[in-house]
Amino acid sequence: MTTSSAASAGANGGSTWRAQAGGILLAGLGAFAALALVGMLAQETSAPWILGSFGATCVLLFGFPSSPFSQPRNIIGGHVLTSLTGLICLHLFGPGYLGMAIAASAALMLMMLTRTVHPPAGSNPVIIFAAQPGWSFLVLPTMAGAVALVVIGWIYWSVVRRGAWPHRAPR
Repeated sequence: MTTSSAASAGANGGSTWRAQAGGILLAGLGAFAALALVGMLAQETSAPWILGSFGATCVLLFGFPSSPFSQPRNIIGGHVLTSLTGLICLHLFGPGYLGMAIAASAALMLMMLTRTVHPPAGSNPVIIFAAQPGWSFLVLPTMAGAVALVVIGWIYWSVVRRGAWPHRAPR
């Protein structure tokens, strides 16, 4: 899906603008559905399914679904790897800005090394140092929430674009 702003698309003519507006509406609908469903899971189970970086994940998943950063491997792998890195650094270095900076930079390098770069996940070590959660944070909300978003995204794109997501990386 092409993603230029609706204002610039409008300058190209009415039909282009309507196509852009439709794409923007679909992206917003997808993000709404995904976050509402994950929020409902959190409310109904009284478990922490929500992670602050999931809002930005929805921007990529629904606004830019063909981006390499928006693929399941990157979404799940990036979130899990960065949260694990943040938790390890929190326990090794204790709370503080130096440990947080080490965690965030190490998480970035590990995502690049493993080809699981997902920019929203880069905030997970910062979130971990701010909240100082226990090891269970890796499973819930990180892994379970990321998997839920991927499943919801797959269902959504299967219905809306008939199997247009995930995209296969060129070899």
